[in-house]
Amino acid sequence: MLEKMMTKLTLQMAADHPTGAGHFPGNPIIPGALLLAEVLRCIERAEGVRCTSCNVKNAKFLHPARPGDLVEIEHARTASGAIEFLCTVAGNKVLSGVIVANI
Repeated sequence: MLEKMMTKLTLQMAADHPTGAGHFPGNPIIPGALLLAEVLRCIERAEGVRCTSCNVKNAKFLHPARPGDLVEIEHARTASGAIEFLCTVAGNKVLSGVIVANI
């Protein structure tokens, strides 16, 4: 997927993140919507764009991310200006997708 010039970022999910207590007790995971929102914020900062009005063209949640995980984010711009991203935790793909910024 990311064969273009890619940028690598990291996102540390807090070990005591409040979603862990309720999502799911005894087997906490970071909710997909929260993970996607945090990834978008990291990409915003790196790209110098605002994704508040972006379209998530697709997002695939491939493996759970858990409180305390270090999420590695790779992203790259396509020729059309879309941003492809891939997130991994300890070598496991957890989230991939494409966003199109409406800027």
